[in-house]
Amino acid sequence: MRIPTTLKHKPVIVSENYENIDGRKAYSTDAKGLSLGLAQWNERGKVDISAKVWRYTGEKWSRQSEELPMHRVLDLAILILRSSAYFSEAYRYPKLYDPEETTIDRVGVQGDAMEVAVCTDNPMIDEDIKLFAQALNEDGELLGERFRILSRLLKDMGY
Repeated sequence: MRIPTTLKHKPVIVSENYENIDGRKAYSTDAKGLSLGLAQWNERGKVDISAKVWRYTGEKWSRQSEELPMHRVLDLAILILRSSAYFSEAYRYPKLYDPEETTIDRVGVQGDAMEVAVCTDNPMIDEDIKLFAQALNEDGELLGERFRILSRLLKDMGY
């Protein structure tokens, strides 16, 4: 399925077979493609680039398609990687976290820091964190493959 080029987001680089590799939903997902391109929120004289997940309902392109600025995509990757590292050791805590110290890390970015923490505002955190850890564990192979690819690509680029 071809990603549309007539909408506000203007694709430049595309992966039009994303549905074949969309994690556990591979071959049965509505996420049909990914693109990097010119952001839909661009104003005259200003150009931002973004990443977009294209969803297709079977009849039309969905309004649930997501477009994110490139830095946010990388920030999400940082959050995923840091969380995954945390959960590899979280078994040490009876609740999978320390209720007295819920901050997992502060990752330095742009002269400040992205705080990574357990969301204790969630009234169901004790149950939800167990479900999250279980799902993370079950997806270990899917995520690990992608982590290794990211690591290799970053090394190839000199990072």
